[in-house]
Amino acid sequence: MNGVNRLLASRSDDPCYRLLVDAITDYAVYMLDPDGRVSSWNPGAERFKGYAADEIIGEDFSRFYTEEDRAIGAPAAALRAAREAGRFEAEGWRLRKDGGRFWAHVVIDAIRDDAGRLLGFAKVTRDITERREAQQALETAREALLQSQKMEAVGQLTGGVAHDFNNLLMAVLGSLELLRKRLPDDPRALALLDNAVQGAERGATLTQRMLAFARKQRLRLESIDLAALVAGMAELLARSLGPALRLKLDIPANLPPVLIDPHQLETALLNLALNGRDAMPDGGDLTIAASAERIGVDGRWGLAPGDYVRLSVIDTGVGMDAEALARAVEPFYTTKDVGRGTGLGLSMVHGLAEQAGGRLVLASRPGEGVRADLWLRQGPTAAVSAAAAEVRPAGDAPARPATTRPLTVLAVDDDALVLANIAGMLEDLGHRVISAASGEAALTVLEATPVDLVITDHAMPRMTGLELALQVRALRPDLPIILASGYAQPLADADDDLVRLAKPFNQAALARLIGQLAADPAEA
Repeated sequence: MNGVNRLLASRSDDPCYRLLVDAITDYAVYMLDPDGRVSSWNPGAERFKGYAADEIIGEDFSRFYTEEDRAIGAPAAALRAAREAGRFEAEGWRLRKDGGRFWAHVVIDAIRDDAGRLLGFAKVTRDITERREAQQALETAREALLQSQKMEAVGQLTGGVAHDFNNLLMAVLGSLELLRKRLPDDPRALALLDNAVQGAERGATLTQRMLAFARKQRLRLESIDLAALVAGMAELLARSLGPALRLKLDIPANLPPVLIDPHQLETALLNLALNGRDAMPDGGDLTIAASAERIGVDGRWGLAPGDYVRLSVIDTGVGMDAEALARAVEPFYTTKDVGRGTGLGLSMVHGLAEQAGGRLVLASRPGEGVRADLWLRQGPTAAVSAAAAEVRPAGDAPARPATTRPLTVLAVDDDALVLANIAGMLEDLGHRVISAASGEAALTVLEATPVDLVITDHAMPRMTGLELALQVRALRPDLPIILASGYAQPLADADDDLVRLAKPFNQAALARLIGQLAADPAEA
């Protein structure tokens, strides 16, 4: 473009040169007089600006600028810069004759005679809209990749922290439970103990949300009736929202079933409803709606093609700006006042949806409320389970008496605090405990000592609990094994009947499970 301008300035009267300039169709090449009026016009300018030469020659070049740029004096500033520095170069929006906009790269060179007097300006404009859009698309893709890598790193960090936190809570809750049995009947001491237990249980709930975000929360996938689930929660949701808000349900009775963990979905739905409540301090409407949808090969929002149910929670609250919307599912990010939220509610819902093969999609503008769409895969009509057999937390499983027969139990965990806590629980139940801090040590014990049951942690260095369980089964196929895990994620190559216990667990859950696996034959 610099060469074109120099030629235009030096040979503007040369007929051969005029033929050359007129042959250029990818650039608008024209002259301006010292006041900025168009004095020449080539076919390239006519092609993408839309003006014929007789329409534009003599007109001020400022008509190519947007109204916003004219209002701030951009055309005059461009000529002034070219006049003072000899050259002006910039990019920006320019207007075509029909009012359409294009992104232009512009070079303006001042033309002077041998005495230095300003004769006018040589101007070259190029339409680079496509190049700019391609660059923007590339930047968007890069940003999306960086965001994806960031979220993946945060997810891995969150999962690791949650696992370690689960181990700590295991030791805290187990020790508090054993301590309760040994404390004198002092109401004040018991009240303090209850406070400690409640705090630890809240920590366990927080950990489950972190694991859900990290997609390391074990799901019991079932084909469920969404309309029945929402109807069953209606009273709880109404109480949670309070009298200032109106709850509206729009769930078709003939909705296809969805494949999801019902307990996790209830928690997610309650989280979304409470977020909506907090966004409507002056009252409003919270709508829970659902519809059957099909995702085609275009794969909207990264969803695999197939049949889905879209569960929507819509509030009429304050809404979110673009920055808050972009960061909404980041763990610990919150727009709520200090002490009113952990910033893990939406991240938990996001993790649940992703792990179940769906997606959480948020839409919002300031002052227009928030729409949270939870896309769930449709499930078969018959009940299904994509998870291996596991034991639900205490209170969920049917109560069965624990065995009264003392057992020799091999307890395996690489965390000394957790191992001591599990051993204390087992001994308090009347069992003999042999402790091992690794899978290798546990195998050594099994070769030399008869045991009745093995309970092992999963996430251990060198040999995982699952690897240990597979080796134990090869040695002792009839030996009951309990796999305890702070992650509780699905495990590759795991047997469907491998029994799991999610950390943190209490003594009642442990006793119930031992009673199921090793009941005294005399009591059977």
